[in-house]
Amino acid sequence: MIERTIERLISQSRWLMAPFYLGLIASLFILLFTFLREFLHFVVQIATASEAEVILGVLALIDLSLAANLVLIVVFSGYENFVSKIDPEGHPDWPEWMSKIDFAGLKQKLMASIVAISAIQVLKAFMNLDEKFDERTLMWLVGIHLVFVVSGLMLAWTDAIGERTKTEKEGHS
Repeated sequence: MIERTIERLISQSRWLMAPFYLGLIASLFILLFTFLREFLHFVVQIATASEAEVILGVLALIDLSLAANLVLIVVFSGYENFVSKIDPEGHPDWPEWMSKIDFAGLKQKLMASIVAISAIQVLKAFMNLDEKFDERTLMWLVGIHLVFVVSGLMLAWTDAIGERTKTEKEGHS
């Protein structure tokens, strides 16, 4: 009786994650507001902007878009993996990956998004070399980006080893 009560409490505790996902959905509105503000600023400045300023403006918009994609991936995948299954039936416009991504896939998508966002930050720093960034800051940005890249590669490698081991075990059964 006590064991079942504890197991039920543990099982139901997953619903404590739902407010986190609702908070992340609210953060999408914040990112949307920031995106629209940046877009408006970009449009107003476009007539007098240099080529570098146009590229930086577009990179800022891409950066915000990638951050929003990252939040969306976490919301969908986190809810699906840790709270409750999402039933895509009757929703033909829902993304196909939404109900198929597992925890390993979530890690890969998160890491790929982080690497892309980091790469954009490094590219923006290179384009602003003479203005805002000193050599030391640029070296830190590149170093951090390389850590993200290597971490992503290591994560993919360990997931591949795990998948191969799982397949081998299933083959021996």
